[in-house]
Amino acid sequence: MQAGVAQRPLIAGDVIPALAIALASIAFAPILQVANSGLAIVVESLVGCAIVLAAPAYAPSVAIFIIFFQNLFVSILSSYFTNEADLEFVKGYNFLVCAVMWLVTMVLYLMRERDRSAEIEQIMKWGMITLATVTVYCALGATQDARAAIVYLRNIAFPVFLFQLALLTAATFEIRITPFLTVIAVLLIVCGYTELMFRDFWLSITNGYTFWHFDELKATRSGSWEAEMRATGNVPVDLLDRFRFSFLNSPLFEDLGISTILRVHGPNMSAISFGYGVSFSILFLASVGYRWLAVAAIPLLVFCSVKGALIMVLFVVLAWVSTWLLGAVITLVVGLLALALYVILGIHVGLQIGDFHVIGFMGGWHGFLQNPIGRGLGIGGNLSEGYFSIDWSAAQYAGTVDVAVESAIGVLLYQMGIAALVPLGFFLALALRAWRLYASSGILTQGLAAYGTLMVLVNGFFQEEALFAPPALGVMLCLTGLVIGHHIRTQGDGRKV
Repeated sequence: MQAGVAQRPLIAGDVIPALAIALASIAFAPILQVANSGLAIVVESLVGCAIVLAAPAYAPSVAIFIIFFQNLFVSILSSYFTNEADLEFVKGYNFLVCAVMWLVTMVLYLMRERDRSAEIEQIMKWGMITLATVTVYCALGATQDARAAIVYLRNIAFPVFLFQLALLTAATFEIRITPFLTVIAVLLIVCGYTELMFRDFWLSITNGYTFWHFDELKATRSGSWEAEMRATGNVPVDLLDRFRFSFLNSPLFEDLGISTILRVHGPNMSAISFGYGVSFSILFLASVGYRWLAVAAIPLLVFCSVKGALIMVLFVVLAWVSTWLLGAVITLVVGLLALALYVILGIHVGLQIGDFHVIGFMGGWHGFLQNPIGRGLGIGGNLSEGYFSIDWSAAQYAGTVDVAVESAIGVLLYQMGIAALVPLGFFLALALRAWRLYASSGILTQGLAAYGTLMVLVNGFFQEEALFAPPALGVMLCLTGLVIGHHIRTQGDGRKV
């Protein structure tokens, strides 16, 4: 892997095959789904197997591409769908392909008994303990709400899959991923500015009106649209009204005269997912030397209006600068203290202004205190049955809700109790492992993996999407797996098991 080295020209031989394989893996999934869902599942599973068996070095690149661009193809081909259920189902194919690639990679790894690094063996062991713990709580939650339990299992397991896939691949093969990620970043920026400056054109070429109509039907039937209107008081009249959003989702900016903006959703067809994609792109481009291109993407981050993604960029950049000025250890200590202070102040201010995310976290915290063992995945959270009946006015007055919502950390505490420390501890340990590499090398991409993961975890206090949306924690852990795996392959720990 070449991420983190000085800027170098893009190499077509690195990018074109990866893009071709990634396009082939997901572009036709919507058509296959319309023809026959069973056939689509079989074909996409075979595609995942073929990638790992025939071109294993491209597996992490394929995973990152389909995370960012799958929904673009779903939107373009959404006219072929007759109901929103099929459209929602096909959105899960990115998980299917990545899960199959992870599974095949795991099988191949287990077959190489004599070539296992002791360090990788230890990391993989804790990853499997994390997956096993989450699976136990999925089984517990499935007795009450099977669908929600499976969805939350997917949300928590997906970042682990991406990390292990990237780790094992980078530890086994030489991966030249810097050119590919640079091209991905450029594509995200181009898509974002196209939507921002030529929105009607963007909606036309992406078949956006049809796609968002299906999303509107889903929101209406589930009750999420009504819940949002009750919570915000905003009643959308047309599609563009649905894109209008309070700046950074905070009433604090209304006093400054900044009330609403027209959000950019990008190829993810999700402002929050695209916001994290843009923030990752900005930081990655800066880390490999394309700093002016990174600066050019900053306005897009503002128009995504995702404060967690914006804070992540500021935090990582400050960590880079502080490490250069003060050293790695001082920066880590100060950074961790700053993150703790950020959480404390965020909760305090959020309770004062009635922020829904903070109220949702408090529901999870109180639920944890009532039942430290946990209730099972799917019990609580934005997918719970009681979410759409929450009286947000009463919740703001009380400063809490009866269940955990809008906060990934709150939801994990509510659903898994003390066992939530297993996945959260595993993610934290990976960030610190990347930090140790950064402390000794000064490679900015390793610093991005370390401090980016830390910031995403903290954002989980105030967002469900920070931990559960693949472009957030998932992509960051994929990068973390790449940098750790690359280091193990090139340096070696001198021990085999």
